[in-house]
Order: sequence, then structure tokens, then C-alpha cells
Amino acid sequence: MTANSTETRVTSGTDSRARRLRTRATEEFRRFLVLFVYLWILFGVFVLNQGIVLREHGIGWTAQGFAFINALVFAKVMMLFEMFDPGQRLRKRPLIYPILYETFLLTILFLVVHVIEKAVGGLIRGETVADSLPSIGGGGLLGLVSASVIMFVALTPFFALRNLSFALGRDRLVALMFGPGEPLKEADR
Repeated sequence: MTANSTETRVTSGTDSRARRLRTRATEEFRRFLVLFVYLWILFGVFVLNQGIVLREHGIGWTAQGFAFINALVFAKVMMLFEMFDPGQRLRKRPLIYPILYETFLLTILFLVVHVIEKAVGGLIRGETVADSLPSIGGGGLLGLVSASVIMFVALTPFFALRNLSFALGRDRLVALMFGPGEPLKEADR
């Protein structure tokens, strides 16, 4: 074996590894972008609603920048959540089980991350932990439950499509949703 053939094999292995890494990074970025856009729209609608309520009380203030920043942060949280794939063991059951289970878990995770984010921000500003805890949904148990239900309902379509994609296959779901795709057979209807 010559040094030249060994060098070619090492270079070709490095190229292949770099190509796989580049493909994986591109796919991860695409997933992040989809999650970010979904959450930005979702949080943006929440901010629009908040702006309507505030204007009804004579307060002209909206925070679309917060929707953007929160979408960035929570898209990363969702990607980490997806890595653990907590609904995987429920995928042999009817789709409603993993959809509701994953939505419930992510709703709780979002609330916990939100509280941690506000507490850390408060500590950085020199506040006590108690003073920096957010008043979710206007405060109290009713506010917390209300915000949780809203978040749960808002996240359900994401997990419905995600689990439908697992059941049908990603390419088939994309074709059915956005392309000419294959027509549904009468037995599938």
C-alpha cells in the first residue's frame, strides 16, 4: 500500500464525514427554523391579543420583540425535548395518546423554563427569587391554569402533525399537505 492511497482513503473518509456533518447541521437548522417560525407566530398572536386587551384599558403597548426572543429560546427547548422523544413508547397506541402526552409534557416544560428564565433575569437585576417569579396568566391558580390550557391548545396542532408524520411517513405527509401527492384511496378515507 502506498502513502498516496492511504492519503486518498483518509481524505475521502474526512470528506464523507464532513458531508454527513454538514447534512446533519442543515437538517437541524431547518428543524430549528420550523419550530422558531411556529412559535414566533404563536407568541406573536398572544402578544397581539395582549395588545388588544391593553388598548381596551387605554394602554398602548405591545411587545413583538419578546415574541421573537421567546420563540428563539423556546424553539431550542423544543428541539431538546424532541431529542428525548417522550411519546415514542406510546406510538403503538392510537395517535391521540402520544399527541396529548407530548403536548402536556411540553406545556409543563415551557412553564418551568419561563419561571426559571424570569427568576434568573430577576437575580441578575438584583431582585430576590420571590420578587422575580412571574405572575403567569394574571396570577394565582386560575391564571396558571388558564395560561396552561391556552398553551396546551396552542401546542396540540404541532404534536398532531408531528405524530401524524411518524405514522404516515414524513414524505407522504408533506406531499398530502403541500404537493400534488398521491390521492387518498377510498379505503384511507
